[in-house]
Parts: sequence; structure tokens; C-alpha cells
Amino acid sequence: MFTTHELLRREWTRFRRPGRLIAMAAAVLAVVAVGLLYAAGNRASCDGPCPADPTGPDGSLVNDRFSFAHRDLGENGSITARLTSMTGTITYPPPDHDEIVPGLVPWAKAGIIIKDGVRQGSSYAALMVTGGHGVRMQHDYRRDVAGSDSGVSAESPRWLRLTRSGDTVTGHESADGKRWTKVGTARLSGLPKTVRVGLFATSPGDLTLRPTGLGGATEEVRFTQAGGVFDRVALKGAPPAKGWSKDTVGEMNRTDWEKYHKASGVVEANGTITVTGAGDIGPGAAEGGARPVERALGGLSVGMVVVLVVAVRFGASAYRLPRTDGPPVTRRELAAKAAVVGAVTFVTGLVAVGTVIPAGLSILEGNGVTVLEVSTFTGVRVVVGTAAALALAAVLALTLGALLRRTWLALVVAVLTIAVPYAVTSFPLLADGLAQWLLRFTPAAGFAAQQTLVEFPQVVAHYAPSAGYFPVPWWAGVAVLCTYTALLLGLALSRLPQGESSRPLG
Repeated sequence: MFTTHELLRREWTRFRRPGRLIAMAAAVLAVVAVGLLYAAGNRASCDGPCPADPTGPDGSLVNDRFSFAHRDLGENGSITARLTSMTGTITYPPPDHDEIVPGLVPWAKAGIIIKDGVRQGSSYAALMVTGGHGVRMQHDYRRDVAGSDSGVSAESPRWLRLTRSGDTVTGHESADGKRWTKVGTARLSGLPKTVRVGLFATSPGDLTLRPTGLGGATEEVRFTQAGGVFDRVALKGAPPAKGWSKDTVGEMNRTDWEKYHKASGVVEANGTITVTGAGDIGPGAAEGGARPVERALGGLSVGMVVVLVVAVRFGASAYRLPRTDGPPVTRRELAAKAAVVGAVTFVTGLVAVGTVIPAGLSILEGNGVTVLEVSTFTGVRVVVGTAAALALAAVLALTLGALLRRTWLALVVAVLTIAVPYAVTSFPLLADGLAQWLLRFTPAAGFAAQQTLVEFPQVVAHYAPSAGYFPVPWWAGVAVLCTYTALLLGLALSRLPQGESSRPLG
């Protein structure tokens, strides 16, 4: 009876044939080479030095572009304003249209805001009416609280109020300016004694999905603009001033529509203030040239196929040997094979992913391409989690080889259930629903371990696998792959004898 250590050493000796080791090295080279080629082929193109992308108080990339009529506000004070009208426009470029039509996108925003200056990315709290999501209170880019679902019109205006008390900002809304309902409270740590307070308007691009492939879609963003008309603006705790300062936070008025038709900005007339703007205030997304760290893993599908071939052949190899000297493989031997394949593949994945991500990101940053920041924990999770998913996939492939006992059949099943779903969903080829189904219910779900993109309800984006969004959290995807691996390995073990084999090393 072999000890566990002896079994593991024997299976490692069987595994480390030159052909297998060369194949695993080739898998590493494929992942690294494709990732570095992707990084080297991406460069930022700007007229002169590219401007730095704004970052929020927590250091993450943000969107922060809007028109702003503002004044100073002290440590304690408030702003109250009545929004009487909210309108907008959407630009339809050729070939479908070549016109500008009235309309508000759902996340167009007009309202009141308290902000730490006019610098992009500075801390803020805002109370607003949106184009399709009612009243919202948002602060520091990621936080969003829903108020009433009311819109706004001349017949049904909406009163908004923000009150500052030190670092705390509270938002209230009202239909008549008398009976007020609290929307939310924000704590803005480190807010200076004097901040800027005022009226704002902005409107994110309108996302259009253009059909492609076998039901997939590519994204196009149309320019939009939103404007709000305010009156009865009242300030408390603000020092005397001659009037409102009028600024745009971030660049604006660069589109043809703004240049030749209606510029974004602030207009005062007859006791009203009209603020018109384009852009957004919220979390940054993987757009406008920013890249998530996992984009450097474009070669993973190639390396994965190599690993699956090695694992399947190793799992089925015992059944190609003569069986005159006892059973071809036992439970303990198969468990040892799985441990060896899993360990070797995990190390292979660590080397490949741990090399290509830092190297690829360094090249991207050197080329002026913005990379979406992630925490240290998330970065480690991407490297270790992807390596672990690759190891689980290899064990699953080995198990298929042991169950089916025919290399070609096991390889077809492994590639079709693991590598193909992962690869085809990386491109806008399949319909979003089908791609999401594949990444929920096939073993490829385990590669959600690499995802760093976060879905924000208040951000307009194409939340689909082809855009880098897995339909399940990383831990749930890994659980799906673990379940497949555990069930099939358990089935394979249950069909094998417990005795020892005296087969020679092969």
C-alpha cells in the first residue's frame, strides 16, 4: 500500500514528461505574449499631453462634468430652490438619423449641489430630479439614494433643499415648498469650512446597441444635453455676493451642437436661472479609453485550451495501457492525479497571470492609456482567482478523461463546456441573454474570478459579457466551477476500485 506522499510523487513523476512540461510552458507563453501584444497595441491619442482622468475622494476614476452656477457656503447653511422645468435634447447621428430631437435620457440630472470647489473629483452631495428615475440624492460619485418618483413640469414643480451642518449634508424635497420629505443624509469627511453651493445640470450620453454577429451588439453613445429652470433660490449661511459664479466643471461646449446651436452654461433672466449641461457625475466606467486590468488576459483562452489538452490526455492515459497487471487506475491514484494536475496548473496560472497583468498594465500606462484602479485585495484576487479557476478547469478535464476514457471525446466535451463559452462571450457575437446564460450555468462561470468591473445602476453602460461584465459575482462563478468539478470527480472516483495498481510509470 502506497502512502499518500508516495502516490503524489509517483503521479508527479508520470506527469513531468518533457512533452507535458513543454505544453504547460507554451500555455504560459501564450497568455503572456497575447497580453503584451494587446498592451503594446493600445495607445492614447490626444492633441498634446492627454489630460488626467478625474479621481474621486477614494482614488477611483469618476465622471465629473456639469454646468454649475455657484457661490460660497460656510460650515452651516442651506440652499433651497424650485425646479420648474427640465428639458433636453438627443443627437441622432447618421446613418439612422441626422437630426437633434427633444428628449431627456433617464439619468439626465438637474438640481442643487454642495461641492468642495470646482475641481473635478472633489467631494460633493447633490439633490436632483432625473429624466426617468425621479428625485435622487447622490454623493461622492458612488452613493445613490432614491427619493420620490416625481418628475417636474410648470404645473408640478419640485422644491429641493440641501442643508449643511459641518461634514453632514441632508437633502429634502417638497411639492409645495411647505411640507418637506427627507431624501437622505451624506457625510463628507474632511469638507473644508467654505465650499461651493449652487445649481447644476448634466446629461450622460445615450447608449445605443447596434446588432452584430449572431445576435450580439456593439455600443454607440449619442450626445445629449439637459437643462433645468430654477427660481425662488434662497441661501442661508452664504456670505454676501454680487451674483452667481458661472462655470463648467470639466470640459464642455466642444460638440458641434454646443458650438453652433445651444451652448451649455448658465443664463439668468427675469428672476429665473437656467442651467444647461452635458456629461455626468458618478462612478467612472470602462469607457473613454480607460481599461480594466483583466483586459490583459486576452490570451487566457489559448492557454486554457493547451491546459485542457494536457489534463485530458493525462486523465485518459491510464486506459491506453495494457490491463493485464490489474485495474488501470484506482481511486487513490485518480485523486493523486487530480492533485498533481491541479497543483501544476495553479502554479502555471500564477506565473502566467502574475506576469502578464503587471507587465501589461505597465505598458498601457506607459502608452498613456488609463487603467481602472483596483484595490490590492482585488488585484490579488484576480491573479490567484484566475489561477485557481484554471486549475479547477484542468481537474475537471482530467476527470472527463477518466470518465469517458477516450481522449478525443473528453477533449471535445472539455473544450465545448469550458473554453468555448469563455472565448465566445468575450466578443459581441452572441445575444446578451445567451452569453449571460453560458457564464451562469457552464463551468466557464468560474472565470468570473478575473472580473474587476462594477455595475452601477446610476451609470449608463452596456452591462454584458462582451463588455467585461460577468453575470454572477466572482465567488458565485467559482462556486459553479467547483460544483461541476466536485460532482464529476466524485462520480469518477465512485466507479473505480480502491486497490493499488502495479502499472509501470508512463
